[in-house]
Amino acid sequence: MASGRLLSLDIFRGMTIFFMILVNTPGSWNFVYAPLLHAKWDGCTPTDLVFPFFMFISGVSMAISYAKYAGSRIGWINKVVYRGLAIILIGLLLNWFPFYHKHISELRVFGVLQRIGLSVLLVGVLIAFSGMRSLMVVTVAILIGYWALMLGGGDLSLEGNLIRKLDLALVGEKHIYHGFGIPFDPEGLLSTLPACCTMMIGYLTGMVLLKTSGNPGKVKWLLIAGMVLTAAGYIWSVLGFPLNKALWSSSYVLYTAGLAMLFLSLMIWLIDIRHVTGWSYIFKSFGQNPLASFVLSILLVKISLHIKHGEMNLYEAVFEKGFRPFFGDYPGSLMFALTFVLFVWLFAWWMDRRGIVIKV
Repeated sequence: MASGRLLSLDIFRGMTIFFMILVNTPGSWNFVYAPLLHAKWDGCTPTDLVFPFFMFISGVSMAISYAKYAGSRIGWINKVVYRGLAIILIGLLLNWFPFYHKHISELRVFGVLQRIGLSVLLVGVLIAFSGMRSLMVVTVAILIGYWALMLGGGDLSLEGNLIRKLDLALVGEKHIYHGFGIPFDPEGLLSTLPACCTMMIGYLTGMVLLKTSGNPGKVKWLLIAGMVLTAAGYIWSVLGFPLNKALWSSSYVLYTAGLAMLFLSLMIWLIDIRHVTGWSYIFKSFGQNPLASFVLSILLVKISLHIKHGEMNLYEAVFEKGFRPFFGDYPGSLMFALTFVLFVWLFAWWMDRRGIVIKV
């Protein structure tokens, strides 16, 4: 980790990108196996782990990067501000793409990349002025304060939550996600605060790993901390703040961060201790270029949706005429998604072979 690379972390990151693309690109949303769908509201499916796992990994990576900027606070702040704003801009451009079909007055403001970019900016600046103990206090304060705000400013329903109220007041209905049937953005402004906590827990985890000698010691610490956080998150959900990705509830932060620690401990044991890596090559390529891979997947989907093939768009036509007749409804939809992931992976593999790493 001192050299800036941890193979298990690269592969863990690559796995999140792999599954992020997989769950975003079924052949048809009418035929998706339940584990590959988000929970309708409360609850946590395997799909609901992908985004917080990526946020956690980003935090761990920030700890490794921050170690290179010891004694250069200004350099670190410049880095995170530039990176955060660049990711936000890329997210906005992706929402707008292909530009001609949607007026900017109807552009969705929030999104996955916008949440990542804003979190990088906020957490990165906070790191520059805070020690580990202060960051732990801030994380706990945000999680408890967020719970109080959500209960005091509305309820925890889709229609009445405070996130929705604030987003409607600040950016307006036309700039908010409508995939829930009403204007509500799962990457809204207020819920980015607990998402920052997921990243901060990742950062704190990375700092502990940097200070822990030997991979067995890292695994032991991750197992203990992971079990504690997972249990705490589950208990909190039972006590009144349910696990909920759309709200990014405080219980969800602890629960998913704990599971991310447990999974990272497995990756370190398997890859960095046992050196069992033959299965991981496809994930390594994604892990080296996560942003480029994710952006390409979005662009390919959007382009295919705007290319007409008879009465269908290209995306629908490939599934209906190429996959569904041969594999059936649900298996065909899954095979479509896996093929799409493989297509994006070929691009990531090509970059990996040539040593190309795209960073912002």
